[in-house]
Amino acid sequence: MRMGVERLVDCVGPRAAGLTGASLSEVASAVQAGDTAPLAATGGHFAVTAREGQTVRLARTIGIPLRYFVAKRFHGPFLIAADRIDRLYDYCVAQKIGWQFDPLYTRMVPAHTLVEIDQIGCPDPSPRYRRFFEPPIGAGPRDVAALGEAYVRAAFDATRDWLAGVPEGAPVAVLFSGGADSGSVFLLARAAVAALGRDPDRVRAFTLDLGGGRDAEQAGRFVQELGLEAHWEPLRLADAVPDLEEAIATIEDYHPLDVECAAVGLLALRAIRERYPSLSFLLDGDGGDENLKSYPLEDSDLTLESVLKNPLLYQEGWGIDAMKHSLTYSGGLSRAYVRTYAPAQRLGFTAFSPYTTRSAIAAALAVPFRELVDGSVERLYALKAEIVRAGVEMVTGIRMPLFPKQRFQDGAGNAYEGWRVSKAWCRHVFLRQWEDRLRLVWDGERVSGNALPA
Repeated sequence: MRMGVERLVDCVGPRAAGLTGASLSEVASAVQAGDTAPLAATGGHFAVTAREGQTVRLARTIGIPLRYFVAKRFHGPFLIAADRIDRLYDYCVAQKIGWQFDPLYTRMVPAHTLVEIDQIGCPDPSPRYRRFFEPPIGAGPRDVAALGEAYVRAAFDATRDWLAGVPEGAPVAVLFSGGADSGSVFLLARAAVAALGRDPDRVRAFTLDLGGGRDAEQAGRFVQELGLEAHWEPLRLADAVPDLEEAIATIEDYHPLDVECAAVGLLALRAIRERYPSLSFLLDGDGGDENLKSYPLEDSDLTLESVLKNPLLYQEGWGIDAMKHSLTYSGGLSRAYVRTYAPAQRLGFTAFSPYTTRSAIAAALAVPFRELVDGSVERLYALKAEIVRAGVEMVTGIRMPLFPKQRFQDGAGNAYEGWRVSKAWCRHVFLRQWEDRLRLVWDGERVSGNALPA
């Protein structure tokens, strides 16, 4: 095999959001050296690729997706990295090796893990994985107020760090349902902007209303109780219908709940973009349900015991060695965060959720769930609201209104039941969309992997 040839192309380059503890260049150097200690010492988000000889290394956190595809060129394996599957495809098409591409041969880097791949030829070796995030589990007190303060304080600090990178005077949007997560982010964002010596009224909450949903009603009650009506804007789109096929193409995935969430998100973000063409910065509460295990177990094959025995299940899935692990995607929110990231990117927003940061996740993992829940599923469901409300009050001094939990796509409008879809339908659409693209490269000009450069 020919040596001394660059075998890594990163189509998007190193990226960060609210990064603390190291510069992005220092993170890149640590990834190149395979040193996980500097990665573990950072806060916020990053996604980085690097090469050391024949070894390629990649690392990311939840908030910034990172994928790769291994093509074959005359010198052997050739790794292409990007945030999206279609960006990997576009690069291959530009090199006239699109005929090698298959979306199901792409891989998503698991969050919180340093991935190492040796490019030594056929057959390709399996990636090696080393974690850089291993927080203590269940080590916190049994006091809800203390747990809430630690959790919300971590979210506040992450929000402040991210907002510090937003140009002073720039408006910030918050996707706001009036629920515990988005409500806390709205209040934390205002407090964080004030802590930076800026005008908290630059933070504006937006609520999607497709007609008959509970979000607009509870969001209105939330801001009314706290005297924040002037900083809230409902997005009333009673005749709008979520475009599920557009959502599948946008997030490049086929989990129905994520597809539905992204479809509704696209409607909300498009409405904000039409009203405020220059608005660029977006906050939301994604990750809050995962952190405090606030999902109805009845909607899945999960049991209370499986959730408690797998503390990072909702953030990372079953793990890279599990039978349920997908080769194309990572698991949990590590996979699903594209439901927020991709719609925001498509419509020109820079999105961030403080609840996806490792500091907030670590504070949530310190909650002694087993002792506090004591075998009761109902107690688990009630715990999140208690922790978040207590934390917001400890950090901001504001007693946050609470309302019954509901999913984004359900609360936005009462027609949700009429457009729910199955995983089989979503997967069929996903594969059909890619079949149309791949037909073009199979019928077009091809360059052999053995072809030498001119």
